Amino acid sequence: MPLYIGLMSGTSMDGIDAALVDLDEAGLGATLLATHSEPIPTPLYHSIINLSQNRGSPDELGHCDRGLGECFARATQNLLETAGYGGAVIAIGSHGQTIRHQPEGEHPFSLQLGDPNVIAERTGITTVADFRRRDMAAGGQGAPLVPAFHHAVFSSPHEHRVLLNIGGIANISWLRAGASEASGGFDTGPGNGLMDAWCRRHTGEAYDEGGRWAQSGKVIAPLLDQLLTEPYFSLPAPKSTGKELFNLNWLDARLETQPDYAPEDVQRTLLELTAQSVATALPGDRPLSLYVCGGGALNTALMSRLGELLDSKSVTVRTTTDLGIAPEWVEAAAFAWLARQTMNGLAGNVPGVTGATGPRILGAIYPA
Repeated sequence: MPLYIGLMSGTSMDGIDAALVDLDEAGLGATLLATHSEPIPTPLYHSIINLSQNRGSPDELGHCDRGLGECFARATQNLLETAGYGGAVIAIGSHGQTIRHQPEGEHPFSLQLGDPNVIAERTGITTVADFRRRDMAAGGQGAPLVPAFHHAVFSSPHEHRVLLNIGGIANISWLRAGASEASGGFDTGPGNGLMDAWCRRHTGEAYDEGGRWAQSGKVIAPLLDQLLTEPYFSLPAPKSTGKELFNLNWLDARLETQPDYAPEDVQRTLLELTAQSVATALPGDRPLSLYVCGGGALNTALMSRLGELLDSKSVTVRTTTDLGIAPEWVEAAAFAWLARQTMNGLAGNVPGVTGATGPRILGAIYPA
């Protein structure tokens, strides 16, 4: 059985997800054999934040790259120990930790840290990394990259589906029934990122578990209306974004002209912002099934609100558990699949999603 490992540390920056995945020969099925979540040490976490906000030095960049490489390697070793597995793994697919994603401008770029040389050296397993930049070199956004995986593993010949990943940023993959590839996909805007940051500032907690704090507040209509005027929401696809745009500075700038709002009301408004920006981004085909993955799938208040917004539009809201993979492990599995594509000389992007000029084999291979 072809085994691969996927490593993912997303825009939430809350840890490293590692998944041991059995991918069938055709790449059309994925079975999780073991999973592991590795925390990022606090000093390293603060370095990531500094670098992502343009406050770090070249030395800090280098130290963070190396330190994250060690963390990704340790996550792999702990995963295999958890699985009790000592057999052959073909390759590791490591997304790395994004500290900057700038898909527009004269020289677009996307920068992920987590030295793959260290991962290959420590684990003795061939590692595939740096997935985004080849797509960008071909004129694409370099994101989202998961729609090809979503189509291969989750598409249906009979049911129109959208896969919604709610991490720090939310993105969708449009899987039209019977289509030969993903029919579309893009970042819809903020996912958990703004809610997590606001929660951390006002409660000291890393996130609002289940959305309970948000539920204690009420939507501030004038603030929501102002947040929804962000030009990104009306941009046509292909498009992608990150915490470079949707961060606390962005929110604070919009709160400066507003009265003093209760923090829980702002939290509820941020939850509504995520829900509405997702709901308005969905394609018009009905009936439609929306399958949610990522940490946002565990936010029961957010899931409930999505259901309320979409109920009248013939959209059913589920999680990817119904498709065989728990929501928190879909992205790690996706990068195991992308490593498989690279190792087999197959494209990993969907040009119609990213805007690249054609299919491309993604990533660089670091031999064991």
